[in-house]
Amino acid sequence: MTIRYIADMHFDDEDIIAYDDRPFSSVAAMNDELIRRWNAAVGDDDLTWILGDFCAGDENRWRELLSSLRGKKSLILGNHDDKKAAGAVSDLFEEIAEYREIMDGDRLAVLCHYPIPSFHGHYFGNIHLYGHVHDSFEAHVAQNSRRLLKKLYARADVCRMANVGAMLPYMDYTPRSLSELEKYL
Repeated sequence: MTIRYIADMHFDDEDIIAYDDRPFSSVAAMNDELIRRWNAAVGDDDLTWILGDFCAGDENRWRELLSSLRGKKSLILGNHDDKKAAGAVSDLFEEIAEYREIMDGDRLAVLCHYPIPSFHGHYFGNIHLYGHVHDSFEAHVAQNSRRLLKKLYARADVCRMANVGAMLPYMDYTPRSLSELEKYL
């Protein structure tokens, strides 16, 4: 089993195509490609943590989309996730939370929809994965905070954090493992 991560998929969100300058001609084309890339990368026994902003639809749409995606799924709630819809399909998730710390192999991963520069164990080599900020000014602020903390502590294992927003070039609308994300930490 491989654990994978992705944030800000925004299924059924027409506005997100322009906001992120996503390379899709329509919501249907975006949804189809997100499903295709997920299913090409994720095995049936893999667990994928969705770090928020999964879908703009109602609980029926959530159920339809989740059922079309391979593997096991857990959800960290994001600001665009309808808690009622997520709760109604909780049987399709291993877990739903707003924040979680998990072991991924021998590494502690701190999962939240929002970036937290001073996350639990940030100076002990723990890893923080987040979304929310897309490829925006706020994303650059989060990365600048990371660089400043690394410089302050003068250690490579400090403040290892990565934005796993689907639209980022290294994510390419595909759930990624920690091994795949290692160079961005």
